[in-house]
Amino acid sequence: MYDVKSPKAEEFISHQEILDTLAYAEENKENRELLDAILAKAATFKGLNHRAAAVLLECPLPEYKEKLYALAKEIKKAIYGDRIVLFAPLYLSNYCINGCVYCPYHSKNRDIKRKKLTQNQIREEVIALEAMGHKRIVIESGEDPLNNPLEYILESIKTIYGIKNKNGEIRRVNVNIAACSVEDYKKLHEAGIGTYTLFQETYNKENYEALHPTGPKSDYAYHTEAMDRAMQGGIDDVGIGVLYGLEHYKYDFVGLLMHAEHLEAVFGVGPHTISVPRICPADDIDVDDFSNAVPDDIFEKIVALIRVSTPYTGMIMSTRESQSMRERGLALGISQISGGSRTSVGGYKEEEKPEDNSAQFDRSDTRTLDEIVDWLLDLGYVPSFCTACYRAGRTGDRFMALAKSGQIHNCCQPNALMTLNEYIMDYGDEKTKAHGAKVIEEQLENIKNDLVKDKAKAYIAQMKDGERDFRF
Repeated sequence: MYDVKSPKAEEFISHQEILDTLAYAEENKENRELLDAILAKAATFKGLNHRAAAVLLECPLPEYKEKLYALAKEIKKAIYGDRIVLFAPLYLSNYCINGCVYCPYHSKNRDIKRKKLTQNQIREEVIALEAMGHKRIVIESGEDPLNNPLEYILESIKTIYGIKNKNGEIRRVNVNIAACSVEDYKKLHEAGIGTYTLFQETYNKENYEALHPTGPKSDYAYHTEAMDRAMQGGIDDVGIGVLYGLEHYKYDFVGLLMHAEHLEAVFGVGPHTISVPRICPADDIDVDDFSNAVPDDIFEKIVALIRVSTPYTGMIMSTRESQSMRERGLALGISQISGGSRTSVGGYKEEEKPEDNSAQFDRSDTRTLDEIVDWLLDLGYVPSFCTACYRAGRTGDRFMALAKSGQIHNCCQPNALMTLNEYIMDYGDEKTKAHGAKVIEEQLENIKNDLVKDKAKAYIAQMKDGERDFRF
């Protein structure tokens, strides 16, 4: 039985509703009257439900794909402007007791190098990240109550926030760890985290259980209901996603939107971010073992559809994807990317040797952060290191209210430009400094509110005297 407001995973992610939706999409995939109505609805910036989006996903007509892509670009531009938020992952530990068959951290892998950062090592890694110019990181860890208890995660967060090196500081720590209890989510909230992220991997319960044969993650309901507990624990910015390639993409695409609809229906706010990882090579993991791998053209369509279906939700694409795919994704809806990333445990202070490989997956985009920044500037984007909304309490439904009214532009645009100015002054090479300064000067004139524009210019002028961390 499908019930969008149910607290039970198998009811708000109903297997039968997904099958019925896919059948409806197949039946209506060339229904031009319906397709036109769906696109017209999406053009109001009010999003699409899972059934409507599934029809567009199934549609084989080239002209509707062109219309979809044009609309996705229009929505992305209208809501996010030219801003692209940058972050980096920091893997704390790859000790894990789960048996996930697609992840090299699985407990039976005896070949991978097991590592866990001490607090002093975390300090060294964060100093290295700050020296690159990062202001926002997401910490990651395998699930192991003995080696990686929540107390370790909380201590690590405190350590990270306490590190100030020259003009460097991590202003927001997002967290991607295993499903927790409500009480543990309360502790994470009290620690001042930003977004709590947990990927579903797949919404197909039968396949989920086959892919997670052992360990606490094998409990489908507990994992799927994690975001409800996080919200109940006070964390109102949550991030969801599936690992495309584990299940047929159509099934997981529908399940993903159903999950977003559930959070909106129950808590009044959907996910803050949606990530779009695809299965990729890693230690003892062969992508050829997964028959549902998603080709580039379908993957692009998924990105565009998520954008038009959840217009105010941030979309994340990691260094799993190549430079060319990330460039296409940025145009169609991606609003956040990682840069200069390491997917090993640590690896920023000193890149690990091949024989010490502890990476969760192989990176496709291995460029430095400065190369990423300059590339974004070349493409006409504004690289942003902004963390202001978290620290100003603009999270959850408060953020969404500002975003949907358009008022958020008075904060996001100047904040992006000011954090970009910090970056080029403190970390950019000469080319990036010149390029960034030109973009900042041009973009400041695009700020429509004169008071905001003048204040942003004044803040940027004060940065020449060494002052930092201005924000709206």
